[in-house]
Amino acid sequence: MNRTRRINRHSARTFILLCCVAAAVFCMCGTESSGWDQVPDLLGRIVPPVFPKRDFDIVPFGAVGDGITDCTDAFARAVDACHKAGGGRVVVPSGSYLTGAIHLKSNVNLHLQENATIKFSIDPQDFLPAVLTRFEGVECMNYSPFIYAYEQKNIAITGAGTLDGQADSSVWWAWKRRSEKEDIAGMPLQHSDRMRLFEMAEKGVPVDQRRFGKGHFIRPNFIQPYRCENVLIEGVTIIRSPMWNINPVLCSNVIVRHMRVVSHGPNNDGCNPESCRDVWIKDCYFDTGDDCIAIKSGRNADGRRLDVPSENIVIQNCTMKDGHGGVVIGSEISGGCRNVFAEDCVMDSPNLERALRIKTNSVRGGVVENIYMRNIQVGEVSDAVIRVFFYYEEGDAGCFTPLVRNLHISHVTSEKSVYALLLIGYERSPISNIVLSHCRFDNVANSNMIEYVENVRLQNVFMNQEALHNLNSTRRRSGEF
Repeated sequence: MNRTRRINRHSARTFILLCCVAAAVFCMCGTESSGWDQVPDLLGRIVPPVFPKRDFDIVPFGAVGDGITDCTDAFARAVDACHKAGGGRVVVPSGSYLTGAIHLKSNVNLHLQENATIKFSIDPQDFLPAVLTRFEGVECMNYSPFIYAYEQKNIAITGAGTLDGQADSSVWWAWKRRSEKEDIAGMPLQHSDRMRLFEMAEKGVPVDQRRFGKGHFIRPNFIQPYRCENVLIEGVTIIRSPMWNINPVLCSNVIVRHMRVVSHGPNNDGCNPESCRDVWIKDCYFDTGDDCIAIKSGRNADGRRLDVPSENIVIQNCTMKDGHGGVVIGSEISGGCRNVFAEDCVMDSPNLERALRIKTNSVRGGVVENIYMRNIQVGEVSDAVIRVFFYYEEGDAGCFTPLVRNLHISHVTSEKSVYALLLIGYERSPISNIVLSHCRFDNVANSNMIEYVENVRLQNVFMNQEALHNLNSTRRRSGEF
């Protein structure tokens, strides 16, 4: 009897061990399949808003397409009339229309016809009064974004025209000094206002007391729907933005497709969904002065105050040229990020630094998980094809340890880079559960940089034509990064 009990206990332990092994195998192998299996259902619920078949041409409301006449009031009257009528299109015909801020309302589609250009004023006063906005992940009252909506439903920007922010080194961009040597004599800088805003957020100053705008130098973003539902941004070209180009914040059901973003100023990110849910970015072209697509969820204390992650984001068939990264998560990621799917994209430029980038630190914190990337063609990047880095900006200087896990990378090819993989975590918080399969990294100048990474599975991964069987941990040299 005792022998039988011992055998039964041994069998039970063996069974439990086999179950654990099977679960681990499922986590490493099956999760990728089950992750991508979510995409059809996800896309099935991301649907564009539908508008009544009514057109409100801005010309009868007083707009003049000479590029000189101020059309701000004409845009406001047309949007208001369209909204009050129950919705439709506010139509911008061929011509060049100068304006200040445009505020969209529910059921309004701002539609630019072919050869139509909206030129935004270079006078900051034309973007007042201040509105509730988010600057680099921190809420404040500031200059209005150029196209803005607050707590609206069913809004769109569509057409074949151009949105021109007219920013350059003499206006807007001059507010951001890149270095002491590049300072422009006599021009104001945003540095002190930016630091003051961040300090107010850390101290818990109420948002309505974080007032900037007139007399201050915090740049507005170009397009920012704020706390909106059912958003479509489609077809138009954006050039010369003062700051981030497309920045939906705290929105749900967002579609950004067939957009062309060419803007090379400082912090000119292409599309930054921030604390948003159910986002579809498709068939877009990005050529930018910063990250092409950067997913965010708030900075530091302010991100933790709102505590809203970015989640369920699908990126398909996009082209990335210049930029700091193709698909980027962070660094304003304190609210977390999960369920990101990027596929069938082309990234190629000597001025594109990375393909996939996750940037964070222990001041930001946040959980980044379930990141999927497949069928990505990378020509040349100037840094790493895949870079996950826990020492961005402040480095390990806080008490909010970040967590990054569950990265599934398959069928990614690159033709030239400094690194294939640069993965730097913390000893107390390793980057974990990484699956790379059917990837090829050619013409890689340096060995991979790996520090505090665990649970890695490699299948058919080649670097410089040699099979990569494991990721050996290495140490950074003094002064690196």
